[in-house]
Amino acid sequence: MKKRITAVVLACMIAFGLVACGSSSPAPAASNSEAGGGEAAAEGDVIKLGWLGALTGDGAVWGTCESQTLEMLIEQKNAEGGLLGKQIELVKYDTKGDANEVANVTTRLTSQDHVSCIIGPNSSGQAIVMTGILADAKTAGIATVATGERVTVDNGKLNEYNFRICFIDPYQGAVVGSYAADKLGCKRAGILYDQGSDYSEGFKQYFTEKFEELGGEVVIEKAYSAGDQDFRVQLTDIKNADVDCILIPVGSNGDLFVIVPQVDELGIDAVLLGGDTWQSEDVNKKAGPRLAGSYVCNHYDSTDPALKPLQDAYHAKYGDDATIEVNAYMANDAFLLWCAAVEAAGTADPEAVAAQLTKVEVDGLTGHIKLSEEDHNPIGKEAAMQTYVYDEAKKENVETFVEKYSPK
Repeated sequence: MKKRITAVVLACMIAFGLVACGSSSPAPAASNSEAGGGEAAAEGDVIKLGWLGALTGDGAVWGTCESQTLEMLIEQKNAEGGLLGKQIELVKYDTKGDANEVANVTTRLTSQDHVSCIIGPNSSGQAIVMTGILADAKTAGIATVATGERVTVDNGKLNEYNFRICFIDPYQGAVVGSYAADKLGCKRAGILYDQGSDYSEGFKQYFTEKFEELGGEVVIEKAYSAGDQDFRVQLTDIKNADVDCILIPVGSNGDLFVIVPQVDELGIDAVLLGGDTWQSEDVNKKAGPRLAGSYVCNHYDSTDPALKPLQDAYHAKYGDDATIEVNAYMANDAFLLWCAAVEAAGTADPEAVAAQLTKVEVDGLTGHIKLSEEDHNPIGKEAAMQTYVYDEAKKENVETFVEKYSPK
């Protein structure tokens, strides 16, 4: 986090109230707001913040964590006195991971609920669906973990109301490809990728470009479909190709629960590599001991003590067994950025808030957040490389920070 520990802790204290300061019309899922009609976000007694994401389906573990984090942060912010002297109200919808639902609820949030801004989703494909609707409504969307390049810039054209706080796939793929060649000394790579995921396809492309630029060779690629249960044929082919590393850019981290044990079963000793979709307490607990020794690119240092206040507050509210995903930290930083934009604008009016998102900056839990006016991506965010150690007593993997790393 660029050695801004003091600033990060202060930002975290502010966020936690420790210092002053479908194809059919979807129904709301456990919303904090009664969806339907209402005054604009800048008027009335409350400021409405929108959220959308998957609360059911494959992405539910991420969406649940992200929305619950926002609920918690808003509760704490309101206890401090709210924003601009008003209480914040979260209006949230379940997209079920479906593009039609994304379009429906984005329209509803902007034209009916009149939210100040929308946080989410964490899927690049879904974030892209929102683009035209956000532009028509002049309402900003702040994506959390939507790393696809076209979310903010499509064919050289800036999507004026799309923003994000995460680094992008070209960068992430280049980081892992560079790290494999530069730090791990890998020469021959295999790739097992989700053929139905734009994220997985993009990661594969950018990894390959950087890895081969640095003298490595991708000697074999094998595809699968999300939810498959038997990967032995693909993994056997990869093993026979004599690779020293295997990139597995899963679109859904649940696939790792099946893939990693089968890597172990087949006796494949190549280094396993992944990206931000690996980041999950569920992965740590369910992927098994073969995950140990793998390397993954993350948005933040998971061992940073600055994360602890959020972790403690989350477990206190939702239970010790509640899993904290990468989405919690990204949602925290998106919320901080939105609050700063509202305060800078002096109003929660959507267009005024959107105009401030590239002018304000905050020290968040994933680093210093300052969005570029040119591409609406964070400027200068570094990736954190992590490995895994298996804890025999707990029967789970422990993420271990290695270093901040930028591609060669």
